[in-house]
Amino acid sequence: MDIRWAAMFLVGLAILAIAAVILAGLALKDTASQDRAGILRAVAVLVRELRWRR
Repeated sequence: MDIRWAAMFLVGLAILAIAAVILAGLALKDTASQDRAGILRAVAVLVRELRWRR
């Protein structure tokens, strides 16, 4: 694997992780505690689908 591909992979992974944290933070703001597990599960599914689509 070329070093540029490895760097692009790591940058893409970092961007995806940052986006997931921001999305989860916005979704959990002012949310009832009983709804938080469902929101976090949905974010995890979204990230998993985006990650394996390549």
